[in-house]
Amino acid sequence: MTMNDDNFFIRLYLDEDVDVLVAELLKARGFEVITTRDAENLQLDDESQFDFAISQNFTFLTHNRADFEALVQTYFDEEKQHCGVIIATRHPAYEIVRRLLIILNQVTKDEMNNQVRYI
Repeated sequence: MTMNDDNFFIRLYLDEDVDVLVAELLKARGFEVITTRDAENLQLDDESQFDFAISQNFTFLTHNRADFEALVQTYFDEEKQHCGVIIATRHPAYEIVRRLLIILNQVTKDEMNNQVRYI
């Protein structure tokens, strides 16, 4: 199994507020990561960003705790599925990556579905 196996490894979509260095560091380790800039989705509202991530089977990474907790609650209430959200406190990119790697190396894509994790 390779790290890019779409059925096993978490694929990440980084919110606009996450340092693009996080994406570069994870890509260098073989993970599939896309940023809002890569997707040409800069300045879309949170729900549109989240919908894009879901449509492409990406887990969403953000620093925006309050808005995404509310959005995930709405999805739960409406029984809508998502590919997971990881909410990161603000730290330097290398520290965020260190924390992310714990999840990325221990949690499968399927296990992340409809979950919220905090790092």
